[in-house]
Amino acid sequence: MVAPVQYYAVGRRKTSVARVYLRPGKGNVVVNKRNVEEYFPLLTRRRQALAPFRITETDGQFDVVVNAKGGGLTGQAEAVQLGIARALVEYNEELRKPLRDADLLTRDPRMVERKKYGQPKARKRFQFSKR
Repeated sequence: MVAPVQYYAVGRRKTSVARVYLRPGKGNVVVNKRNVEEYFPLLTRRRQALAPFRITETDGQFDVVVNAKGGGLTGQAEAVQLGIARALVEYNEELRKPLRDADLLTRDPRMVERKKYGQPKARKRFQFSKR
C-alpha cells in the first residue's frame, strides 16, 4: 500500500508556531481539530491565512491540517499563511515566484521587546521627579 502524498512545512510569527500538512483533496481546512471558519471566525484572519491558495490559484485542490500553538489568533493566522506558502513551494517549485512577489515567503522577524529592569515596560520610564 502506498502512503498518501503529503507536504509539510512550519510557519512562525511572533510567538506562534503553525505546523502545516498539505494533502491533495477537496479544500477542507482544519486548524487544531476545528474547522477554519470556527477557529478563525473573523473573515480577515481567515483570508490572510488562506491567501497563498488565492495567489497561486490552487483553491480547493488541497486538504490542510494545521497544528497551531502559542501567541494570539492574528499571529497564528500569519504563521498558518507562511506554513501554507512553504508547503506549496514544496509541492511545486514553480509557485515560488508568485508567492515571493506577494511577499508570502518572508518570515516576519518582529518580536515583542523584553521588559527592562527599573522600568515599567520595555521603553516606558517611571515618572521623573526633580524634587
